[in-house]
Amino acid sequence: MDKTDTIAAIATPTGNSGIGIIRISGKDSILIADKIIRSKGGKKTDLIDKPSHTISYGFVFDEDKCIDEVLVSVFRAPKSYTAEDCVEINCHGGMYILKMVLEVLIKNGARLAEPGEFTKRAFINGRIDLTQSEAVMDMIASENEFSRSNSLNQLKGSVKEMIVSLREELLHECAFIEAALDDPEHYSLEGYSQSLALKIGSMTEKADRLIRSSKDAMYLKEGIKVIIAGKPNVGKSSLLNMLLGYDRAIVTKEEGTTRDVIEEKISFDGIVLNLIDTAGIRNSENEAEKIGIERTWENLNRADLILLVLDSSEDMNEYDRKILDFIKDRKALILLNKNDLETKIEDIRKISDHDLISISAKNNEGMDMLKLKIKEMFYDDKLSDNDQIYLTNIRQLNSFIKARESLGLVKEAVDNHMSEDFFTVDLMDAYDELGKIIGESTDDALADKIFEEFCMGK
Repeated sequence: MDKTDTIAAIATPTGNSGIGIIRISGKDSILIADKIIRSKGGKKTDLIDKPSHTISYGFVFDEDKCIDEVLVSVFRAPKSYTAEDCVEINCHGGMYILKMVLEVLIKNGARLAEPGEFTKRAFINGRIDLTQSEAVMDMIASENEFSRSNSLNQLKGSVKEMIVSLREELLHECAFIEAALDDPEHYSLEGYSQSLALKIGSMTEKADRLIRSSKDAMYLKEGIKVIIAGKPNVGKSSLLNMLLGYDRAIVTKEEGTTRDVIEEKISFDGIVLNLIDTAGIRNSENEAEKIGIERTWENLNRADLILLVLDSSEDMNEYDRKILDFIKDRKALILLNKNDLETKIEDIRKISDHDLISISAKNNEGMDMLKLKIKEMFYDDKLSDNDQIYLTNIRQLNSFIKARESLGLVKEAVDNHMSEDFFTVDLMDAYDELGKIIGESTDDALADKIFEEFCMGK
């Protein structure tokens, strides 16, 4: 990737719309745009002389051929998205038109941008850090108010400020230790170990709180993977339809009709549920059903929450008990379906500690209680969409957890009365891990991978 050439890409989604935007960035972006933008009569509009943050009216020309009527925005470095000279051309939103304009720009010296290259240039040019870069895509992908608000806070630099502050504290301690070891006449280490232990203790407490709340917040951002499980004909597909509010899955009296996973997504009270209806668990000779049952177990192993559906009008059998045993140490809710019929099932409380909810998927009963229980399990009332900081990016959270582990090793070294020069090893490890979060100590390969996941034109 050449960081000095001028790039261009369509910045709006594929498909026809009222308006489409083409973004250009680089040292020659205004010059290239100036070559193709003219007045209605074909005269030059002199974009090259326009001040920053202005909009000009004109037409895109390919030599003598007029292509489209446009508005052109000019943003001069460093006050632009990439911190380079940028131009945005607002065209009519047909894909054919947008591609024609893009081709004219490339013909006149621009290069087609790679995915995420605009944001990567903003990162390389120091306008944003890596957490803000990732917040751009999180903002685009947000599906609820919490996700949007949290992404916006990161985009404003909330995570960056916190990480920079922590790194400064760690660097200060390392610098003091090095100074004291090099110049003991002017810097005393007497009582320093105890002082450092108190500081590290405070840091780790705050880190632990952040890690816990961030893990909970991750569910609000990514959604909860919910597996609907049970033996055949207990009402799993009916439950899926009830949750969705429409008939997504086929429901019949015949056993084993669901032979593959069915995935859908719903949202309530800001919580996203990634619902997966699975094949009923039993012994089967049907090849397709056997594969479906294998996939059921695979999904159960990766579930955030299991909804075990039992038929309250029947006694439990070996398959019910097998799933009950499987969910023993997992997050799960037991749904006693068909409450409109005579209850025959034994008292589940004798063999399971999981919460029980009486429902009738057929009559749409029990929905409110089910939602309430899910909210209690995954939504901490302390989580909010205010300015509190959450690490809802798994890369960031993993690096923060490693930094927390290094701080724990510093505390161990103090408790074991080790020499002060040992402290700096783990202090600097924590410093480096925190640096990875904001991109201060991230290798090029990782940065490339992060930006490759961005959409074109962003």
